[in-house]
Amino acid sequence: MELKLDLHIHSAASPDGRMSPDEITALARARGLQGVAICDHDVLYRPGAEADTHGILVIPGIEFSTDCGHLLGLFLTEPLEGRDAERLIQGIHAQGGLAVLAHPFEHSSDAGRFQKIVPLLDGMELWNGRANRKFPDANARAQRFARENGLAGTGGSDAHLPREIGNGFVTVEVEERSLQAVKEALRRPGNRVSGQNGRHWDAARSRRTRLSKTSAGPGPRLKWFAYAGKCLLEDLLHRPLRIRKGE
Repeated sequence: MELKLDLHIHSAASPDGRMSPDEITALARARGLQGVAICDHDVLYRPGAEADTHGILVIPGIEFSTDCGHLLGLFLTEPLEGRDAERLIQGIHAQGGLAVLAHPFEHSSDAGRFQKIVPLLDGMELWNGRANRKFPDANARAQRFARENGLAGTGGSDAHLPREIGNGFVTVEVEERSLQAVKEALRRPGNRVSGQNGRHWDAARSRRTRLSKTSAGPGPRLKWFAYAGKCLLEDLLHRPLRIRKGE
């Protein structure tokens, strides 16, 4: 059977996230997905008894900020800390999890910064719904790099807001509908990734959420208005308005 999985979603546990896990799974079902990974910033999400909610498989995950970029840890059972990518990957593997490099070319076209960990990775995010905002070919670069280096691919929306869920996903073929079967499928190269670019405005809204949660002062808020104006202009110039179920 085929399963469509959005493997990069943020809940309200992230400083810039707003959604509850229940809201995430309900929206995922409405968007035709069969599974999600909740990957909050440096906070492990463990679904426990909620591993199958609204008919959606929920993969425990986390997004680490490392010295080699952002790293997703999937199928973890215990929290990990630190910024050293090599040590974190070792810790992920010790728990039987998967280490996936997230949006590798979102902020830079230089692959040298993460080259040392490529042999240790289980995969690379080949489609991220937010990655193409700065570099329009960021996802295409990731796909070429993964192909040249024999890396398995994943896809995720990087959703922080309801309407972003499903903007990126990977389709896997499994014998049974279980977390173990999904994990094994994700190890294999050749899984299909797909998605669509999100709005620049959604990134601005995420920054505003972070400012609200941290009670930021007037300086950062003024900078946000400038950034928000730039995002709105980008959307008006380059993207048609889209209304999706659940907005």
